[in-house]
Amino acid sequence: MLSISRRNQFLAGTACLLLAACGGADGVASPGAGNIDVIVTPAPTPSPTPTGTPTPTALTAAQFALATTQSGVTVTAEEQLALVTGGTNNNVNGFGGLNGVYPVSATSLTPASNPASQGSFFTATNYVGATNGPTDNAFQGWTCNSTAANFGGTTAACTAVPNVGTLAAGTACPTGTIDDSVTVGGFKACRLPAVITTSLTLPKIAGVFYRFRGQTDVGVDVGTTAAYSGVTLTIAPGVVLAADASESSNDFIVVNRGSRINAVGTLEAPIVFTSQQNLSANGVSDATQGQWGGVVLLGQAPTAVCASGTGPNDAGGTSATCQGPIEGIPGRFFGGPDQANNSGTMQFVQIRFTGIAISEGNELQGLTLGGTGTGTTIDHVQSHNSADDGIEIFGGTTNLKYFVVTGADDDGFDVDNGWRGFMQFIIGAQKASGATADSFATEIDSNGAEDLLPRTFGRYANFTFIQSGSSAPAAIRLRGGADFSFTNGVVRTASGQACVNIVAGAGTGADRTTIRAANAALQDVGPPTFNSVYFQCQGR
Repeated sequence: MLSISRRNQFLAGTACLLLAACGGADGVASPGAGNIDVIVTPAPTPSPTPTGTPTPTALTAAQFALATTQSGVTVTAEEQLALVTGGTNNNVNGFGGLNGVYPVSATSLTPASNPASQGSFFTATNYVGATNGPTDNAFQGWTCNSTAANFGGTTAACTAVPNVGTLAAGTACPTGTIDDSVTVGGFKACRLPAVITTSLTLPKIAGVFYRFRGQTDVGVDVGTTAAYSGVTLTIAPGVVLAADASESSNDFIVVNRGSRINAVGTLEAPIVFTSQQNLSANGVSDATQGQWGGVVLLGQAPTAVCASGTGPNDAGGTSATCQGPIEGIPGRFFGGPDQANNSGTMQFVQIRFTGIAISEGNELQGLTLGGTGTGTTIDHVQSHNSADDGIEIFGGTTNLKYFVVTGADDDGFDVDNGWRGFMQFIIGAQKASGATADSFATEIDSNGAEDLLPRTFGRYANFTFIQSGSSAPAAIRLRGGADFSFTNGVVRTASGQACVNIVAGAGTGADRTTIRAANAALQDVGPPTFNSVYFQCQGR
């Protein structure tokens, strides 16, 4: 974020471009004929006529929206623009409204709507975007700063060594962990067992970090309907966990169906999942990513995509057999009929430098949710510099609040497989360079099957999406027949990038999926809606 002084210098410089007076008046007088000296008093420089704020040229439909043909079906750029302008209080020609992730003014960039009208999960707000003006500190302290997004305040850099503390002589590893008899960056490594079969608590101990190696399982899979197994991994505020860089296996943590994680940090002491390299000064850079797999939570809430021999599912997600294989982990499944399923709590957590491609289209990202239910609590979480998605949600019904994705190489928020939920106060600030050519701040679909049930359904409110990667095509991709609404948002894209990309993969005319009218028989509530969204597209 630009400092106040730098912003003032910028404004002054801009004024000089507009006003000839900045260069000074020509005060040289010309003498007359003969020997008579003529003294000419320079005329005073006239006061410039105020010009006001220039009105930017309106974007064309092709600049605002990207048209993609899928299975011979196209939603034109003009149709996409009409969908957006058909909402209320949308500005499709925004210009210069953001300074980093913050609005330049305390006045809402466009009149806000009331997201609380969509359900009790949402907090009523009177502004658009995730932040309420340039002095909002709601995202400071529990996040980390990078070139992708600077939250200001005393927030530390994501490249900084986390606050592990000073190791005292004779410090022992807590019960249930393994003393690796090694220090990294002066910190003692206490390793998690490969399979946690009884509840384990990781206390905050000065100078101790908890190391995990390869696939670390919390509990074992209990299937689609079995009750809570009693196995919970509890992590105290301020604890740092790091992937083991001393060997070559893919490191990640998976909480299996029937088990839970209880990772509850605080504003002053967030829990940090990171790479071991991050524990040494200058061990990572602002471009570092892909050093470990990430965190995976698997639950028993419904999925629309059923593995061979299971399912199919229905609109209520009531199938007791439907389950889906989770990306990146062979033999691990998610899904079941319990919409209120509880896979645990993650609050005030950072997940840094993740993302591993096991194979093409089979990746681990910062945080993966597979079939987790409404009983699962996810808020005040940051996923930073994932080599794949910041967060991917496969089915389930978990809601998110205060979730930040910074520097993702692929999508920021990726939802599919019949996820049905809500998000509010979310920020997606994409990687500025080197991102994939198919990356979006959010990608929403149904895994290529337009009418699988439950239908993917979501509501975003108070979101800020900043698409800055030069190769990314747009900020919002919505496809696969998914039902979505966008309220109180800010979307900014770089030069050459559209703001939206709405895709239908089946149907004709008015019956094209994703944009067709409501159809209760198909659990379809109609075309996407946009209300109170400020679009600052094409580098404006």
